Amino acid sequence: MLKGKTILLGVTGGIAAYKAAILCSRLVQAGANVRVIMTQSATKFITPLTLQTLSRHPVYLDTFDEKDPSVVAHIDLADHADLIIVAPATANIIGKMANGLADDMLSTTLLAATSPIIVAPAMNVHMYEHPAVVANIQTLASRGVRFVEPGTGQLACGYVAKGRLAEPEDIVAAAERLFRQGELLAGRRVLVTAGGTVERLDPVRFLTNDSSGRMGFAIAEAARNMGAEVVLVAGRTEGMPPAGVELVHARSAAEMLDAVVARFDEADIVVKAAAVADYRPAAASDRKIKKSGDTMTLELVKTTDILQELGARKTRQFLVGFAAETGDIEKYAMDKLQRKIAILSWRTTSRRKGRASTSIRISCKFMIVADSWPICR
Repeated sequence: MLKGKTILLGVTGGIAAYKAAILCSRLVQAGANVRVIMTQSATKFITPLTLQTLSRHPVYLDTFDEKDPSVVAHIDLADHADLIIVAPATANIIGKMANGLADDMLSTTLLAATSPIIVAPAMNVHMYEHPAVVANIQTLASRGVRFVEPGTGQLACGYVAKGRLAEPEDIVAAAERLFRQGELLAGRRVLVTAGGTVERLDPVRFLTNDSSGRMGFAIAEAARNMGAEVVLVAGRTEGMPPAGVELVHARSAAEMLDAVVARFDEADIVVKAAAVADYRPAAASDRKIKKSGDTMTLELVKTTDILQELGARKTRQFLVGFAAETGDIEKYAMDKLQRKIAILSWRTTSRRKGRASTSIRISCKFMIVADSWPICR
């Protein structure tokens, strides 16, 4: 999986820096083109010559030491990297990454990077568990940075606890998994909906729900990481949508229906994670509705069921729906599956005297996911 890949290895100043030499060697043996950036602190533990010899490329130390006048080194390195691995990653570099600081060659390159990043922390257990470090790791994880957790064992400070750098073989395996994952949906088109819809009562009021859109965002990001071409149709959401996907805004159920139907024929996989309103106001006022009387009656009309509409239009697409329920999960999910044109088929063969063995195949018009587990019967 690593053959021909350009991997940028960032080495920071911890005692575990000696393992970076082993990691560099393993990556090169796997066929990767490895470029190394070391912080000044890292050079106190291992020499640049060691990593230059193992990588067969010059080691970068100084942002202003431009070796090739035709390019800006930190931008060129970031642009050509298929993957960046920071190992060992100190609390300092993790803090810089989380807060967008760029005061040396490595942090500057990381800030310019668009490739996937794997971080392998190594530090004292109390540092690793400090709220600031925990928060920084969570921030980076929310941005898509992957982590290879440190192991438990004898630390340089004398503690026997969690904090030692993961073994080089484990870090290489994480890199291989990342590239393998990136091929799973290569060439596929994935359409994902996310968030809640907004149904206007008047210019200042609307009906909606508690959906944050984070489930749809996570699915879109995962599909992107697997190599798919992703379209994300988003209603009212919280947080930042993932980068590297086509983002389409659709506030109301009607807008989301139009956006999804317009793109449905080209999609291979459709994941309907949005919480679409079942009803909308029969009429929306173009002015704020003024308060009058002790009660107010709203007339609501049913919206088009997008999932059912797609089920009726489905030709080759794999369609996934979500059932949000407060009880009797399987009952309501199965009812939804049946009402929305579920198609179940099966075949049976037998193995007798060399014939094929018994097998069952079940296919669905679409699949319902209830409480994070799929129902397709």
